[in-house]
Amino acid sequence: MTARTTRPMTNDQFRASLSQSQPPSGLPPLLAALWWEAKGDWNQAHEIAQAEESADAAWIHAYLHRKEGDTANAAYWYNRAHQPRCTLPLDAEWEQIVSALLARQTPVQT
Repeated sequence: MTARTTRPMTNDQFRASLSQSQPPSGLPPLLAALWWEAKGDWNQAHEIAQAEESADAAWIHAYLHRKEGDTANAAYWYNRAHQPRCTLPLDAEWEQIVSALLARQTPVQT
């Protein structure tokens, strides 16, 4: 039996998955957090981001607090993420984070 390589998800595929009621199976947790946020479930997104310990999780956490209007808390998380405070429109920052996370995916051998 030959191993098969599954390519990482593209930005277009990620966006298209938002038409579904559940995130794609096997979606990494931080991308799932952004998926849930895009679907309007800030709490689910926050729970996922809060459960992870990484600069990327802190970046998502910062974005989520910025979105809710808590700029002081967002500033704390941007600092933890080693990211400057974002001044882009929220949807542009969401796209930026999704693109960064998707670019870091590695192909999976199945």
